[in-house]
Amino acid sequence: MSSPNAQPPKAPAQLREVTPGVLVATSTIMATNTTVLTDGHDALLVDPSWTPDELDSLARQLRERRLRVMGGFATHAHHDHLLWHPDFGDAPRLASPRTAALAREERDGLQQALGPSFPADLKDLMGRVEPVERMPTECVPDGFTVELLIHDGHAPGHTALWLPRQAVLIAGDMLSDVEVPLPFWPDDLAAYRRGLACLEQAAGAAGYVIPGHGSVSTDAAHRLLADQILLREAEQGVADPGDPRLTDPTMRDYYARIREMSSRQSAAGLANDPPTTAT
Repeated sequence: MSSPNAQPPKAPAQLREVTPGVLVATSTIMATNTTVLTDGHDALLVDPSWTPDELDSLARQLRERRLRVMGGFATHAHHDHLLWHPDFGDAPRLASPRTAALAREERDGLQQALGPSFPADLKDLMGRVEPVERMPTECVPDGFTVELLIHDGHAPGHTALWLPRQAVLIAGDMLSDVEVPLPFWPDDLAAYRRGLACLEQAAGAAGYVIPGHGSVSTDAAHRLLADQILLREAEQGVADPGDPRLTDPTMRDYYARIREMSSRQSAAGLANDPPTTAT
């Protein structure tokens, strides 16, 4: 018998249209976003996630919409962004060269991060991505152009997808309204700042931003500025910068780590871009 206080399981997220042809489903775990680009016939999946029932649901929703998966893209090599489902088919699964290499090199650890109860068939499909530096046109639905913005903020080879026709920025694990900047793998503040700079032009032109975690919004440029300010205040040692994301105790802990990292790297002369070696 279940506890009288037990809560019923949440239903898997349903795809919702952000703007014509751009669909998003938000997981119950860490507000992780799956993005589907479609012309009504074919679909490109970006970071399909997260739990087995949500992946099952996503496959069912694609079938109900009669969408053929023509490609997949993983924004970076973290376990919640490298997933796939057998019903998506054998379309090309792509990522930046560094992401693809890490998905291969760190495969055992990434699979372990899914937990022992994660289905074996889904674990086996994790991270089987091929390297690209440009998005192949045969993987992109009609009506879309996909530009890859590759940098090393948050993770080596992290990639945002810029859709100039739709003015949509799929930001990966950056520009979130629920997460502070997370430069912890590796601990590289300079790379994170360069990552923000890589996104700056697209963020300024974006009508919508879709973060890896958090809410879809129209304020990409504001979010980028908020991240730049938070990193600067961490470097200055500000203990409580008043960022609303810090009401979450986990994010406060992460911010404390950023402050410590900034102090340590400043002392070592590493907080800003390293000097260029003369040749």
